[in-house]
Amino acid sequence: MTTSKVAATITGMVLMTMSSFFAFAQKTISEGTLTYKISTQSDKSTQADPLSGATNTVYLKGSLSRTDMSSALGKETTIYDAKNGDGVILKEYSGQKLMITLSKENWAKQNNKFEGLTFVNTGETKTIAGYNCTKANAKLKDGSSITVYYAPDVIINNKEYNQTFKNLSGLPVQYEFENGKLKFQYLLSSLNIASIPVSKFDFPKTGYRVMTYDESHQGKKEGN
Repeated sequence: MTTSKVAATITGMVLMTMSSFFAFAQKTISEGTLTYKISTQSDKSTQADPLSGATNTVYLKGSLSRTDMSSALGKETTIYDAKNGDGVILKEYSGQKLMITLSKENWAKQNNKFEGLTFVNTGETKTIAGYNCTKANAKLKDGSSITVYYAPDVIINNKEYNQTFKNLSGLPVQYEFENGKLKFQYLLSSLNIASIPVSKFDFPKTGYRVMTYDESHQGKKEGN
């Protein structure tokens, strides 16, 4: 075998080894539970924070996702089937229970502000909650921004679970954004890859007042 052929063979073996290493090192999650702790910052520091102690829990199973946001104000749940393109938003506040139904088109409209959102790495790295994270920034259509520290070695298989991070190359471990005068921070407190029963993603059949997505926005249209 000639020297050039030997070199080519060695190079090929090295590339295959590196490819296998990165495939092994990178973890893909298709089922599991992510729990985030939510904290806020405001200019009015003396004002009580209704989101103090709030949590955001994400359940994933294949194309199914469920996100529960719980706080002292109440609970809001989003269930979505990315394969069939249907979902619901459940709102439980002040004893009132409302279910808003979503079609695939409604889902796209609901998340329109995140369409085409691209994160740009800053080059900064940081260890958060045991994850080696990379910092990235993105600007939304309304001019607001979001900063995220993500773990590139952990990939969520279902990219539709959170439209904010659809184009993010890794697991969001900590992220911040502003809404009005409040700054929100989400911090990953646990990642559990235990199996989740499919019933967790069932749409409720009773106990809720049901509205379509368009009906839920009718009042806003009339107010404009």
